[in-house]
Amino acid sequence: MDICDLAPGYIRAIAPYQPGKPISELARELGLEETGIIKLASNENPLGVSPLARRAIESTLADLSRYPDGNGYDLKQALGRRHGVAQECIVLGNGSNDVLEMAARAFLAPGLEAVYSQHAFAVYPLAVQAAGAAGIEVPAKDYGHDLAAMRRAVTAKTRLVFIANPNNPTGTLAEPRQLEDFIAALPKEVLVVLDEAYNEYLPEDLRSDSVGWLKRYPNLVVTRTFSKIYGLAGLRVGYACAASGVADLMNRVRHPFNVNSVALAAATAALDDHDFTRRSFELNRAGMRQVTDGLKRLGLDYIPSFGNFVSFRLQDATGVFRKLLKAGVIVRPIASYGMPQHLRVTIGLESENSRFLASLEKALTA
Repeated sequence: MDICDLAPGYIRAIAPYQPGKPISELARELGLEETGIIKLASNENPLGVSPLARRAIESTLADLSRYPDGNGYDLKQALGRRHGVAQECIVLGNGSNDVLEMAARAFLAPGLEAVYSQHAFAVYPLAVQAAGAAGIEVPAKDYGHDLAAMRRAVTAKTRLVFIANPNNPTGTLAEPRQLEDFIAALPKEVLVVLDEAYNEYLPEDLRSDSVGWLKRYPNLVVTRTFSKIYGLAGLRVGYACAASGVADLMNRVRHPFNVNSVALAAATAALDDHDFTRRSFELNRAGMRQVTDGLKRLGLDYIPSFGNFVSFRLQDATGVFRKLLKAGVIVRPIASYGMPQHLRVTIGLESENSRFLASLEKALTA
């Protein structure tokens, strides 16, 4: 018998997460120059790293031989001030993916269930399956979360509900009132993991007071990331805010030193770089108009998005994707999300958006 056959069946059945294609990989595959490739596949910040975070990164280099602060004291202090929560209510992760997986490991087991939406973030079913639990996928409504149907899907075996708001890859948004009503209607023994990776791209009037809800709903976990508007995707740092008891359980399954010292310093500094986040927000708003206007001009249907990306429909999404790759433009196919006729494009710099639209037009007519 192959030793791999001895691993649990639910582990062997996992289909690994497929990230966006790196620039270096495309350059090797097609013999292109890396400098001539633009990547609009992974919802990264086209402005790069905030200046304050960059300086903080440089200040840590002399101490890389030391282990990081395993408790992340400075970052937790900064997050506590930002959100008005105590340190014992904060969980730090190696990206928000890590925090999502901690919630699954802490609250799921074989014989239990988790509920999530069709077309929602791919990490949810992976985290559930890795815990040996059953994932219940609820059909989407207009590509977004059907909260009423998700509530009906909750059973006595349900321990977790995942909600991405805004959702990736569709960009849809559940309004604050609808979302709070959904949380309030759930049994108290069901943990709601509210994934707000793209929260900072929302206008203020559309943002939920999700962290404030923790005072009323101890079965709520709110997750955020520094990978998007803060421009720190390469450092992998995210966090969750939760009731102290929930946070304690999540920290029990957290790997030691899961957030490195460079990431801790950069994230702490990035929180205070308000000019950078303002410029990132404004660039995204303008870029979203540029890209969606271009998609309209080309006669393509798209899903209105509240993130830093937009998904659009094509008759031959695979063929167009390949043509874009040959033109040195990387976008994201999302067939694995049950959307084989859609591609997702990240909002980039004005010049990148223009090149994407020009390359897309050529791909459609070639």
